[in-house]
Amino acid sequence: MSVNESPAGRQPTATYDSPFLKACRREPVPHTPVWFMRQAGRSLPEYRKVREGVPMLESCARPELVTEITLQPVRRHNVDAAIYYSDIVVPLKAIGVDLDIKPGVGPVVENPIRTRADLAQLRDLTPEDVSYVTEAIGLLTAELGATPLIGFAGAPFTLASYLVEGGPSRTYENAKAMMYGDPELWADLLDRLAEITAAFLKVQIEAGASAVQLFDSWAGALAPADYRRSVLPASAKVFRAVESYGVPRIHFGVGTGELLGLMGEAGADVVGVDWRVPLDEAARRVGPGKALQGNLDPTVLFAGTAAVEAKTREVLDAAAGLEGHVFNLGHGVMPSIDPDALTRLVEYVHTQTAR
Repeated sequence: MSVNESPAGRQPTATYDSPFLKACRREPVPHTPVWFMRQAGRSLPEYRKVREGVPMLESCARPELVTEITLQPVRRHNVDAAIYYSDIVVPLKAIGVDLDIKPGVGPVVENPIRTRADLAQLRDLTPEDVSYVTEAIGLLTAELGATPLIGFAGAPFTLASYLVEGGPSRTYENAKAMMYGDPELWADLLDRLAEITAAFLKVQIEAGASAVQLFDSWAGALAPADYRRSVLPASAKVFRAVESYGVPRIHFGVGTGELLGLMGEAGADVVGVDWRVPLDEAARRVGPGKALQGNLDPTVLFAGTAAVEAKTREVLDAAAGLEGHVFNLGHGVMPSIDPDALTRLVEYVHTQTAR
């Protein structure tokens, strides 16, 4: 099903004609829509207050807390979409993988996957495993009204990298050693992760998410030929699994300028672009038939209003000829950013692009 169609058998929802979903469908918009990766939490003092004393993964499993954190940036910044507050390792934790998110480190896996026997850690994900997600999205959509909610998941490669390395890595030496040295085991690992990821996205869409984003945060570590052979099939499986819902599917990675065409080929309707490639050049690499999302360098927000507006103008000018454009940062909101800078940025984009 095309994202330009209303889902079969359903009336258009309250969010269907929102600027964000229109831009994803490459339709005319009243203004360029804006949302920010990692807008839910991190930089907001109200987030730090409600999260005080609550571990990350526990906070992701409390529906009322998830609802409050997801809504905070919508209230404060007037963004055009909410992003569901969660973490890419939530579905892995939900199926029993022994992992935790350690402050200042990130996800740490107790028993990394290195052998075929280790795949037994990865059972199927059921909706009951993440019932708190269904509950939270029900609460959120009731509050959000006409503002779309974006669900998300980690892409198979990025999840595999954490699982094989045992935590964050700069070199991905263990993951790449498996990918090159035991391609059959690697393919089976990514295929199983694709099934878990697809199941997690289906739960979010069926609960009321209006769009989904697949984060392949670490795919930029790969050469295009390796991505095509060893990663693209699993990502494509995820996108195919949710295609029939008719919601926009966004694909984003960091340092993926050389992979943009392949990431679009995997099945996304919208390709996210980090700050390294101008959007007009990104459009050339991705090819026709896709909207683009991005791509202000997040560090620009530390530079003062005049600099932010000048760099934002560059992004908007590069996006002028795009079929569809969703304004975003080229990566996530940094924890130390002034929240008011984000509020001003949303207003600036809305004002500058009002049609």
